Amino acid sequence: MNAPMAVSKGPRRKFWSWGYEGQEIPESEVKSMHARVAQRLGMSDFTVLKDPTLDEIEIRAPRITPPASLTSFCTTAKWDRVAHSYGKSFRDLAMIYKRKYPNPPDIVAYPRDEKDISAVLDWCGENGYAAVTYGGGSSVVGGINPPDDSHYKGVVTIDLENFNRVLEVDPISRAARIQSGTLGPSLETQLKPHGFTLRHIPQSWEFSSLGGWIATRSSGHYATHLTHIDEMVESLRVVTPTGTIENRRLPSSGAGPNPDRAFIGSEGTLGIITEAWMRLQGRVRFRANAAVSFKTFYQGAKAVRQITQAGLYPANCRYLDEKDAFFYGAGDGSESMLLIGYESADHPVDAWLERSLEICRDFGGTVKDQAGSGGAALENSRSGAQGSWRNQFRYLPYLMHVRAAMGIISFTFETAYTWDKFEAVDAEIMRRIADAEKKICGGGIVCRRFSFLYADGPAPYYSIMAPSSHEKNIEHYAALNKVASDALIELGATITHHHAVGRSFRPWYDKEIDPGFVRMMKASKRELDPNWVLNPGVLFDRPAM
Repeated sequence: MNAPMAVSKGPRRKFWSWGYEGQEIPESEVKSMHARVAQRLGMSDFTVLKDPTLDEIEIRAPRITPPASLTSFCTTAKWDRVAHSYGKSFRDLAMIYKRKYPNPPDIVAYPRDEKDISAVLDWCGENGYAAVTYGGGSSVVGGINPPDDSHYKGVVTIDLENFNRVLEVDPISRAARIQSGTLGPSLETQLKPHGFTLRHIPQSWEFSSLGGWIATRSSGHYATHLTHIDEMVESLRVVTPTGTIENRRLPSSGAGPNPDRAFIGSEGTLGIITEAWMRLQGRVRFRANAAVSFKTFYQGAKAVRQITQAGLYPANCRYLDEKDAFFYGAGDGSESMLLIGYESADHPVDAWLERSLEICRDFGGTVKDQAGSGGAALENSRSGAQGSWRNQFRYLPYLMHVRAAMGIISFTFETAYTWDKFEAVDAEIMRRIADAEKKICGGGIVCRRFSFLYADGPAPYYSIMAPSSHEKNIEHYAALNKVASDALIELGATITHHHAVGRSFRPWYDKEIDPGFVRMMKASKRELDPNWVLNPGVLFDRPAM
C-alpha cells in the first residue's frame, strides 16, 4: 500500500534518545560521561555504538490498512512507526541501539478531536485490533510499547499531540480545563499569563503529557504535599469504546466512590482521557532552602522522618545517600545529603525551614548552605549542592542513551513502604542488589535516595549501574531487575510508587494486588471496552477466548 503522509504537526523528537532532532549533546559531555562511567565501573575496554539512523532500521510492513475515512489523520510512515515503538526504559534504549524493532505499531493515528478517537476505537473493535494511547512517550515500564499478543491482527497507536491546549481557566476557583496531550512546558506557558501554575514537575516533564500523568498516577514536584497527580484532578472527560464519560466538576463529594479514581492510574486500559479540570496554584513568590549533610544515610533518614511527621510539608525534600550525592555533584562521596526547600505564592517560608534545620541538627546534621525568602533562595537553588543536583536531575535524561551506547547496565527502580520497616527492608534490598551485581556482572554500583515522603513511610528510589556488554546487557538487566522486583514484593514494599506498572512490572503487580480487585477491574473493562481494544496486557490480560 502507499503510506499516507506523516501528520505529526510538532517538531520531530529523536527516536533513539531524549530531546528533539538537531538538539545535539556536545561531544565533550558525551566523552566525559564515558570516562566517568568507565572509571566508576572499573572498565577499560568497551565499545560505544553510534546513534542509530532511520535508514539502518528494518521494520515489517504494516499488517493492516486504515479505511479512507481515517487516512486524513493516520499514517504508516516509517518514522512515525519507529518513533512510537518504544518508550524510554533501559531495555527500550538497548533494543534501539541494537537496531531491533520486532513489534512496531502498524498505524499511528493523530486524532484531531474526540470524534476521530471514537472512529479509531470503533474500527479497532470491529476488526480485532489493539489500540495504545500515546502522550509524550516517556514511559519506562513498557506502557506505550505495542502489545505482543497473537489475539490482535494489528496495533494502532493513538498519539494525542493535537490535544494540546488549555481550554478554560476559572480564576475564582483556581482551576483550568486542559486537554490531555498537553506537554509540561506548554501547559505552564499557557497558564503563566493567568498567574497560575500546576506545579507538577516529574523528571520527564519536558516530554510527558497531562493525560499521561493522570493515567499513570504520576508524582511530581512536591516531595511531601500534592505529590501524586490524583490530588490535583477536579474532574475528567474520558472517551471509551462504548461512549464518553464526563464526571461532574466538584471540590469534593461523598456521593459514592470517586468516579475519576476509576481512570486515574488505569494506564489506558479503560478509556482515553481527553480533558481534565485541574486544581491550580499561584505562582511561587517566596522560597527558602538549604543543604544538610549527615554522616550516615540512616542517621539522616531519622531527621527526614521527623520533618515529614511534623507536618512542615517541604516542597523539596530529596535525600541522597553518599554515592548518589557524589554522582549528582551534591557531595564528595563521604556523606549523605539532604536538599530541602520551601515555597509559597502567599507568604515567607523561612520559619518552616528553620524548624526543619533544628530537627536536622538534633540528628547530627550539618547545614552546608542556607538561603531565605527572596532572590537569595532562588539563586541558592541554582548553585552549590542544590544547583548541582537540580541541573543533573533535569539534564540526565538527555544522556540516558550514552550509557545504552556503551553496553553497560543502567536503570532505576522505586518503591514505597512504611517507616517501621525502613532500615531492615532497605538494608536487605541493598544487600541483594550488590550480591546480584557481583554474581551476574562481576560488580557494580547501587545507590538510593528519597524522592517522595509521607508521614507513614518513604518512597526510596534506587539506581543500579553495572558493567556488561552489548551481547549480554538485556539478559543482565532482566536478571538484576528480577532480583530487585522479587525483593520488593517479598519484603512488603510496592512494585512501583510512580513509574506505573506497564508491561514490565505485570508479573509482580499480579502478586501485589488482591485478586478480587482484579476481577472488579476486569468487570469494568468488559463494560467499557467489550472487545478488549485498549492497551491489552497492561494491569491485566484478556480472558482466554
